Amino acid sequence: MAGGKFGAALTRAWYAGSPWLLPLVPLGRITASVAGRRLKRFRARAEVPPVPVLVVGNITVGGTGKTPLVIALCRAATERGLKPVVISRGYGAHPPSLPWRVTPDQRPAEAGDEPLLIATATGVPVIIDPQRRRALEAAMALTPDLIISDDGLQHYALPRTAEIVVIDAARGLGNGRCLPAGPLREPALRLQQSNWIVFNGGDAGSTDNGVGMTLVPDLLTNAVSDEQLSPAAFAARYPAVNAVAGIGNPGRFFRSLAAFGLAVTEHAFSDHHAYTPADLTIPGEAPIVMTEKDLIKCQPFVSERVWVLPVTASLQKGFFDDVFTLLFQDQT
Repeated sequence: MAGGKFGAALTRAWYAGSPWLLPLVPLGRITASVAGRRLKRFRARAEVPPVPVLVVGNITVGGTGKTPLVIALCRAATERGLKPVVISRGYGAHPPSLPWRVTPDQRPAEAGDEPLLIATATGVPVIIDPQRRRALEAAMALTPDLIISDDGLQHYALPRTAEIVVIDAARGLGNGRCLPAGPLREPALRLQQSNWIVFNGGDAGSTDNGVGMTLVPDLLTNAVSDEQLSPAAFAARYPAVNAVAGIGNPGRFFRSLAAFGLAVTEHAFSDHHAYTPADLTIPGEAPIVMTEKDLIKCQPFVSERVWVLPVTASLQKGFFDDVFTLLFQDQT
């Protein structure tokens, strides 16, 4: 998708149902047709992966909240005595070679912001490679019990056991059209062929395979001193903040801070933005609050003015049990 102001304007149009997109509808139909043929060929192969492979992806362009869910799945797998490995495209990463194993001591420019966040938050091995098949082969060398693919829903060279599609409940599917007339990478009917649809910020909806997910705020943590404050205590000390977000849907983060009773000055950047110190040179003395994904990229030059708001993905009771039961049903 185009970046900058044009990309932002296009995204707004997709989700607002702007009529100026109508001339692009025929191109969207071509996208839908091509996607349908690719999926049909993939289903016909019915390839079985060497170990259970769980794909966590989306059918819309932009962020939907996949990374917190991947982190939660890694933790749930580890708690059950499993050895997961995460594979990822590594968007924005420039490693010395491919495939590349991400470790917490690497730089975001080398490892990619989301893979680095996953590796840091979970301690789980993370392999990045735009060629998912090659990433899968590298992951198998680590003798995992389970492979979790962060994104990759449309990468049909990657065999999989099950799929989770994540949707931003507030934005939904926009105008319901495929690229470039709308935000969909595949037709909405694709949702019916996935095992679960996780609605980030909403309930399960009316779908049989729907699951609600909430991103639960943790303690706000100072990026330098590691001081921690509850949202209520933070709001009492700092009633006004500068909110910085370079994620797929910055508005979701800004609204979460406003819900604490904070007066929020918004500073939105494009997803995967490569921060510089100048980006955090914000007038005034009000603190700067950012997401964990942003802090990963800003850590080398943050000051005590910067705080991070971690979140944890919370899903309905029994969801993780259902996921692992399906993944390993043929191995019991």
